[in-house]
Amino acid sequence: MDVDMTDAPNVPSGKQAGLPVDDAHPFDLEGYISNYTGRAAIYRLVHIISNCPALAPDAFSLVVQHIHQSREPQLYQQALNAYEHAAANSDVPLPNPTEIATLDAKWIDEINSKNAAERVKLEVELKSYTNNMIKESIRMAHRDLGNFYRSAGDPAQALKHFTKSREYCATGQHVLEMCLSVLELLIEQRNYTHLPTYVFKAETALDAAVAQEKSASSNPTAPAGASKKGSADRDRIQSKLDFAQALANLGQGYYDKAAFHFLRIGPSKDLDDWLGTLIAPSDIAIYGTLCALSSYSRSAIKAQILENSVFGAYIEQEPYVRELIEAYMGSKFKIVLELLSRYSTRHALDIHLHPHASALTTSIRNWAVKLYFQPFQSIKLDRMSAAFGWSVEEVERQVVRLIQNGEISARVDSQNKILLAKKTDYRADLFERAMKAGNDIQEANRKVLLRMRFQQADLVIKAPKGHASQQQQLDMAMFTQDA
Repeated sequence: MDVDMTDAPNVPSGKQAGLPVDDAHPFDLEGYISNYTGRAAIYRLVHIISNCPALAPDAFSLVVQHIHQSREPQLYQQALNAYEHAAANSDVPLPNPTEIATLDAKWIDEINSKNAAERVKLEVELKSYTNNMIKESIRMAHRDLGNFYRSAGDPAQALKHFTKSREYCATGQHVLEMCLSVLELLIEQRNYTHLPTYVFKAETALDAAVAQEKSASSNPTAPAGASKKGSADRDRIQSKLDFAQALANLGQGYYDKAAFHFLRIGPSKDLDDWLGTLIAPSDIAIYGTLCALSSYSRSAIKAQILENSVFGAYIEQEPYVRELIEAYMGSKFKIVLELLSRYSTRHALDIHLHPHASALTTSIRNWAVKLYFQPFQSIKLDRMSAAFGWSVEEVERQVVRLIQNGEISARVDSQNKILLAKKTDYRADLFERAMKAGNDIQEANRKVLLRMRFQQADLVIKAPKGHASQQQQLDMAMFTQDA
C-alpha cells in the first residue's frame, strides 16, 4: 500500500494567526514545550510560531535550541519560513530572526558529514547481508536504515525501509516491531488516514505473538515469571495501539470513537518511549475529555471518566480539565463555557487538536444547551442567558439553530422571549403505532393466504427435473419474505 509521507508543513494555513495570549487566555510556552523532545517539540514550536505571533520570538529561540539537539539541520528552514509568515501577519513588528538565534555553521557541516557516513555504512551492511542471504540480518539492516532516515528527516525513505523489512519477518514479534515503527512515523507526520491500517496489522501480529508466548510458557522448561512479563508487554503495546487509534479517529473527526479509545489507554508508564517523543500525559487528558464531553451522555462520562482511576491520573496533569468535567456534571454551564474560552488558545496551539478545537467547543456548547432545557416544558430566555453568560439575543440564536437542526424539539416565542417544548400527544402516538402494526399483520396474512390459494389451484410453476431442491429453497425464501 502506498502511503504519502510528507514532512511537517512549513507554514500552516494561518487561519488561526493572532491567537491571544494574556491573562484571559494564559499559555506557558516553556512549561508546555518541556513535555516534549526531538521532532515532537520542533513541530509543535513551528506550529506555535505560525499561529501565534505574540509567542513567535520565544518559540523561534526554543526551536533553534531543539534543532541543535537533533540530526535535521533542514528543519531550521521550516522554522524560519514559519517565523517570516508570522512576522508578515503580526500587528506588532517582530525582531529579525537572526537577532534571536541562528544555526551554528560548523555544527551543520558536522551533522551532514555524520549523516552521510552513517548512511553509507548502513547501506553497505544491507548490501552485504542481501548478497549472503542472511534473512534476519537483512530485516535488521532495513530496520536500522528506517530508523536512520527517520532521525535524518527523510520520512519517505524511512517508510520504504520499514515496510521492506516486513518481507524478512519470521515471527509475530518482528511484524509487531515493524508496525510500531511505522505508527510512530505516521503519528509524527500526522498521517491520520493510514494509522488504522497499521493498528489493525499490529493487533493481528500481537495476537500471533501472544499465541507463540502461550505455547512457549506452557513448556515445563520455561523460566518462572515469563508469563507475567509477557502480560505486561502486551498491556504496554495495547496502550500504544489504543492511543494510535484514538489519534486517528480524532484526526478524522470521529470524536465518539476517539473518546472510546482515549479512555481505554493504560497507565502512562505503558506508553513507555512514546511519552515526550510523540505525546504527553496532559494531551491525553485534554483530547479524551473534550471528545467525551462532545459526544457522551452524562451517565457515560460518570462511568468512564469519573470512575476511571487510570484516566483520572492523566487528568491530574491538567487541573483545569478536572474543573471542566465537574462543572459540566454539575450543570454549571457558564463555568464550562468560561473554561473553554479561557483555554481556547491552549487548544488551538496544540498540533493535533487545533483543526478540531472549534468543532469540539461547539458540540459541547450544544450538549450543554440541550441538557439545560431537557427538564423544562417552557423557560424564559433571560433565565438561560444568566445560566450561560450570554445575551438574550445570543441565546435565541443558539436555540433557533438547534431547533432547525432537529436537536431540540421546541419553538421560540420571540415576542415574549420564551422557549416552549413541543407537547407530544402520547395517546395519539400509541394509537398510530397500534394501527400501523395491525395493517402490517393484515398485509402479511393476505400474502400468505394468496399463496396458499395458488398452491391449491396448482398454479405454482414446478422446476425442471433435478432442480427440485433448488425450487424448494426458493419457495421457502419467497414464503419467508412474504410473511
